[in-house]
Amino acid sequence: MQVSSDQVWAWLSALPDPEIPVISLVELGVIRGVAWEDDTCVVTVTPTYSGCPATSMIERDIEAELKTKGIEKVELRRQLAPAWTTDWMTDEARAKLEAYGIAPPEPAGGPKRCPRCGSEKLEKISQFGSTPCKAQWRCIDCLEPFEYFKCI
Repeated sequence: MQVSSDQVWAWLSALPDPEIPVISLVELGVIRGVAWEDDTCVVTVTPTYSGCPATSMIERDIEAELKTKGIEKVELRRQLAPAWTTDWMTDEARAKLEAYGIAPPEPAGGPKRCPRCGSEKLEKISQFGSTPCKAQWRCIDCLEPFEYFKCI
């Protein structure tokens, strides 16, 4: 079965990131391309970093999703260059992260405000969070800890 590349993008835009299920893989910017080569749907994926433990799961999820939509031949291509960057995240992804309680990436090197109360009085707890792409911060006003999605 061959559908348009736009339809494949639409299906993949509903596929959540396994580590942050509030955003999709398309919003995260890790799906870099969709194309048809003969009767094979080719999806190009750039992981957030080369050692990302979720990459295999992401690729399995993409393949499973497309097969449930009737696409029998799927080829996944892992593209490491250019390296993924937080610049590839959509504005919608950034807003969803903040609403979920994760401070979105900021070019200045740290969160601008607490995603819970909006305070700008913050302190870094640890450079490392629940995943390597996040750091632990705390709001001085509400005292709540939160994760910050690091700029890459």
